[in-house]
Amino acid sequence: MSRSALVGNVTAMLRDAGFLVSDRCAIRPKSFDVAARRGEDTVLVKILGNIDAFDARTGAEMRRLGEYLQATPIVVGLRTRDEDLKPGVVYFRHGVPVLSPDTAMDLFVEEVPPLIYAAPGGLYVNIDSEILEDAREDMDWSLGRLANELGVSRRTVSKYEDGMNASVEVATQLEELFDAPLTAPVDVFDGVDEVRDSEPMPDDPEVDPDEEPVIAVLTRVGFDVHPTERAPFRTVSEDEHRQSRMLTGHSTFTEAAEKRARIMSSVGRVTGTTSIYVVDRANQESVDGTALIERDEIENVRDVEDLKDLIKERADTGEHPA
Repeated sequence: MSRSALVGNVTAMLRDAGFLVSDRCAIRPKSFDVAARRGEDTVLVKILGNIDAFDARTGAEMRRLGEYLQATPIVVGLRTRDEDLKPGVVYFRHGVPVLSPDTAMDLFVEEVPPLIYAAPGGLYVNIDSEILEDAREDMDWSLGRLANELGVSRRTVSKYEDGMNASVEVATQLEELFDAPLTAPVDVFDGVDEVRDSEPMPDDPEVDPDEEPVIAVLTRVGFDVHPTERAPFRTVSEDEHRQSRMLTGHSTFTEAAEKRARIMSSVGRVTGTTSIYVVDRANQESVDGTALIERDEIENVRDVEDLKDLIKERADTGEHPA
């Protein structure tokens, strides 16, 4: 299957599952292909035939964007090396969960989360520690008795009851011994921090010198500004209360800039962010909801309310020539 067809299939699957899906980010370099939202769940999705093409730099960018936009970064892929990704298993690359299309279908359409995740050393599951402890005590088994049955140490059994996850083989043994389901699903949206690679949140990239004047204005009026390096926008900004977020772009207003501005609008509708594009000269007020602001105008902005009024005026005006 070509990557283009795979992107189309995954996008259609998300829409069938009731997600609002952004336009495809058909620009390079790019850290994600589409943004999608259903209810309170927002995802940034990278779609690849071979997940080995997913590098650390892209993973770092996706994790940062997920933090700024309150979204879960996810990769959907077909294979790694010469092996297809297993259905029902969550993999991790550079701290980002990776799903096969079948696993994504189960999660998003059927709303059946995966039970297994891959980590160094094999495949693992989440053990419901309270159910395990209750089952052992109901059988009147000591920690030592259960350890002998499993062929592990008493300390290991104690760790299972304290919340340590187990290999698929051990989980299967436990469920056979107690004739009860003991595993808990992997919460891809909220629980992946418990099983993701133990990597700290990546730092923001260095600021592009061309962006410094715009970032200086946004910082001066009270925004916390995060530069990006592989997104259709140059920065993500948050107000001091972290209740309002804004995407910004900056370049000469060309056909490529207009394309980026449209993608920013589409991503903004999904993630609940406003968007502005700073240009030297503009012959229209906005692009599909992304406000076009000339450099001289933004340098004269006095405070955050001044900027918000300018954005509202431009976005409400539409794409009429100035």
